[in-house]
Amino acid sequence: MSKFSAQVSLLFIVVALVCAFVPVFSVDEGEVKTLWDTCLVKITPKCALNIIAVVFGNGTLSDLCCSDLVKEGKLCHDTLIKYIADRPSLIAHETEYLKKRDEVWNHCVSISKTL
Repeated sequence: MSKFSAQVSLLFIVVALVCAFVPVFSVDEGEVKTLWDTCLVKITPKCALNIIAVVFGNGTLSDLCCSDLVKEGKLCHDTLIKYIADRPSLIAHETEYLKKRDEVWNHCVSISKTL
């Protein structure tokens, strides 16, 4: 239970950081609200954390989360991962993260076709 709580807490921290730093990068506030309303609500917090763990660490992704990711859509996935990867502490490895983002997407699309 504490592992799940820690994951949910991490998700909210990531979302808070994304929301806090988005204005710094001159992203229209309306666009942020649209992303929140249309993207983050389409995927469970657990799957969002798993996706973040795969892209930015050594996490694993379930078939169910892949299905959720594909339903979320490529634009949402690309945009949200890019916002996180643009953080100053991560920018040095941004290319690596964006490559991993695309690998995760392609893997999930191939998995979802077999479900």
